[in-house]
Formats: sequence, structure tokens, C-alpha cells
Amino acid sequence: MSVYQKYYGEFKEMYYGSAAIGIIASSCLGAIAAMFILMTGHGFLQMIQLFAVVMISMGYNTAVLSNLPSKQVFNSLVASISVNLLFILYHGLMMLL
Repeated sequence: MSVYQKYYGEFKEMYYGSAAIGIIASSCLGAIAAMFILMTGHGFLQMIQLFAVVMISMGYNTAVLSNLPSKQVFNSLVASISVNLLFILYHGLMMLL
């Protein structure tokens, strides 16, 4: 059993609780990513990155609120967390250099 299947099974089993916690996690990580992006500048490239962070975070919230199947909701949560963490790591390293 893969890690994805394990966590998807847990997510599907406790869908409503997991979806609510996912909304909080996705929104918080999106806010942190947005803060790091804006700390590195306010240029056109940063605004494009900010747009991507907001869209991916709101995409998960939309998936939950529109009552999509649990697999699509879980996939959008994984995408949201992954993209937000990548932006946080990238801009965190940029501020250190």
C-alpha cells in the first residue's frame, strides 16, 4: 500500500473532519507563502506567484464547498499543500541568501 493510498483512505474515512482541517491548513500555508512572496518584493513576477498561491489555496476551498468527490478534494489538498510549501521554501531560501 502506497503512502498516497494510506492517507487517502484516512481522508475518505473521516471526510468532513479532514476537509475542515484541510481548509485551515491550506489557508494558513497559503497566507505564509503569500507573506514570503511579498517580503521578497512587489514586482510583476511576485504578483504572478501571489496569484498562483491564492488560486491554488482557494481551489481547495472551492473543491470542498462545491461537494466534489473525495478523491478530487484530496488531490486538490495535496496540490495546495505542495505548491504552498514549494513557494515557502523557495522564498525562505531567497531571503537567507
